[in-house]
Amino acid sequence: MKEIIAKTKANLEKNNISVFTVEKASQIPEIVKGLIKKGEVISCGGSVSLAESGVMELLKNGDYKFIDRTKYQDVRQAYLESFDADTYFSSANALTEDGEIINVDGRCNRVAALLYGPKQVIYVVGANKIVPDIMSGFKRIKEIAAPKNTVRLNCDTPCAKTGRCISEDLAKGCQSSQRICSGYVISSYQREKDRVKVILCDEALGY
Repeated sequence: MKEIIAKTKANLEKNNISVFTVEKASQIPEIVKGLIKKGEVISCGGSVSLAESGVMELLKNGDYKFIDRTKYQDVRQAYLESFDADTYFSSANALTEDGEIINVDGRCNRVAALLYGPKQVIYVVGANKIVPDIMSGFKRIKEIAAPKNTVRLNCDTPCAKTGRCISEDLAKGCQSSQRICSGYVISSYQREKDRVKVILCDEALGY
């Protein structure tokens, strides 16, 4: 696995993405502290990885101006404010050995912020999300990430019941109003060097 992580790191760096590798999830909050400043405006997408690694607890500890969408009457306002954040946190649905980051979203507020707006984007990713290539990433989303997240979010979708998407085709799926795989994004080369950073952990994190 270490060879795969090393290859993935090298290819991400070729794409102008900074990479920090850690062996244990417990090491991640300390890395994060070195990448953000007290008082910064911070936002994030929904993420089991951020919770499991302790990053979410860190962001809510009062040293940062955390945009907590659960406290907004109009959640869309929180999404819009996130575009002006100093730093946006997320995980990835899949990370290829070739250095591409793959994400899928329902409302697409998360993938929109990842692509443009916040001054800095930091991904927290477990080694369990590394796949050989893009098509393997899509397969992972349809068979692992999306079904597990629909169960977590109590979504009324076929994959929540069967454990896999009803379609193997990339953009095809169910017609549920709670579908969480509406917009697919592949992030590769970054024109703005070091805007995007990945903290890659040897341990498994999230779905």
